[in-house]
Amino acid sequence: MDLNTLKVLHLVGAFALFSSFGAILSGSNCKKCSSILHGVSLLLILVIGFAMLGKPPMGLHYWKVKLGLWLFLGFAPVLSKRNILPKSVVFGLCLAAAAGAAWLGIARPF
Repeated sequence: MDLNTLKVLHLVGAFALFSSFGAILSGSNCKKCSSILHGVSLLLILVIGFAMLGKPPMGLHYWKVKLGLWLFLGFAPVLSKRNILPKSVVFGLCLAAAAGAAWLGIARPF
């Protein structure tokens, strides 16, 4: 697949992920729908991300950090659902994780 197509699909997954965060954190009526969207968008981000890598560059470690951020984004709704953290804090942490993942993808600092 073309790299530009993969990038667009990766961004679509990120937009869908944050749409699901908005639905989950706002307490929408369709919790099941937003949870399904959350899981599908996480899967899309992961699969397309590894497709863009081709194979993981073992000498570089930025992709491991991005995988950790991906795991946090997958676990984040649990933090608000069980009242471990306030919803606004969870959303702020998710935005910070997304900004960090975007920076790592662009800069590849290590």
